Amino acid sequence: MDDDCAVDALLRAREEGATVYDTSDVYGLGHSQRLLGRMLAQVPRESVSITSTVGAFRGTSVNAYSSLNLHGQVEQSLENLGVDSLDVLTLHHTDFGPRDQYLPEARETLEALRDLGRVKALGMRAPNRLVAGTATSGDRNQVSAARFSFLVQQFDPKVITTPFNPLSQPPEPEAAASEEDEDIFSFARRHGVATMIYKPLGLGLLTGKYLPDAAFGPGDVRSRITAPVLDAVQRGLQPLRDRFGPTPQDLARVALHYCLKRCPDSIVLTGFTSSQQVAGNYQGFKNELSEPDYEFVDAAYAALRAELVELGQLRSRDAASVP
Repeated sequence: MDDDCAVDALLRAREEGATVYDTSDVYGLGHSQRLLGRMLAQVPRESVSITSTVGAFRGTSVNAYSSLNLHGQVEQSLENLGVDSLDVLTLHHTDFGPRDQYLPEARETLEALRDLGRVKALGMRAPNRLVAGTATSGDRNQVSAARFSFLVQQFDPKVITTPFNPLSQPPEPEAAASEEDEDIFSFARRHGVATMIYKPLGLGLLTGKYLPDAAFGPGDVRSRITAPVLDAVQRGLQPLRDRFGPTPQDLARVALHYCLKRCPDSIVLTGFTSSQQVAGNYQGFKNELSEPDYEFVDAAYAALRAELVELGQLRSRDAASVP
């Protein structure tokens, strides 16, 4: 993607009403942040909130959450962005080393960064559904409810980010979720924490633009998606094409409205590749779905999830594993 086009799209998003921009030090090893910094230099800083993750990149440190690494990554992120502070700094995972060796050090460092005004609030990433039982400190893919609750008490995050899209298990009704096996949205409400969801389009899978013979480049996380899965997705999206339109923009509109309906109190983080895509997404927001539309969409996505479970590509109770 051309850098100038990326900055133009970021500016277009702000014109359309975007107020939260999410990035990470590991996206392009700082390149994403520098592009966002070019946009931020052209708008009032107070008009937008910037969130960034830390922890995915540990350099030569033994643990990503060592004090020196945290300080270095945060300061480098601020320099890349050209700002004095991050509105939210999100911990990328929950691995604080054997027996949580680096947890006290990380907590003290992050408190110091907040006291210095370099970070205004902390965030944590979590799976869509917390699992019952025990999960070890180094397990980045599953986190038990007890473990995550403990970490929330340790770090007092104001935001929890989680993957969610129409391939994810829908959030449980608030009254139905037990504390031992609840989705992250119920957990966040119970703890008074805001939520942000990412991957609402399943890395573009749910826009229908990837055919079974799609070829992804080296290092592309979508390269692990098999042709049978892509074929199943194409079949599963056909009822939505027939009702709402055949273009990727039409399908993106449906998927984003589904996420907003299912997670009405969440911020939805949506990627882009052009100003036209940004404008199309916002145009779709203005074209609301009716209740019969939502019922139709629910049924179509449920059928697609069931087929992916049969293919062994989706766990029946967890967040979508395909994208």
